[in-house]
Amino acid sequence: MTERETWARLERKIEELGLAMEKMKLAEYVELLRKPTRLLYLNFLAGIARGFGMAIGFALLGALLIYILRRLAILNLPLIGSFIAELVKIVQTQLQIRP
Repeated sequence: MTERETWARLERKIEELGLAMEKMKLAEYVELLRKPTRLLYLNFLAGIARGFGMAIGFALLGALLIYILRRLAILNLPLIGSFIAELVKIVQTQLQIRP
């Protein structure tokens, strides 16, 4: 192998390494690590988004559960009906108490 072929091969490897680093977004990650305030800010925003998503999801699932329980109470099932009716009454009472 000649010296020229070795340099050409080395140049190709360096280009491949550069492309791999671009795909990994290594420069952005290093820049993020150099600025801890930006890292904290981005994590704070991500936490707010997760919390907001969980609150909305919990509210929707709770509403769906109450809706299903009301439907089951209307069916007047022998054992479960009174329990569900009592649960729905408690929830409705709590909703009326809060402004």
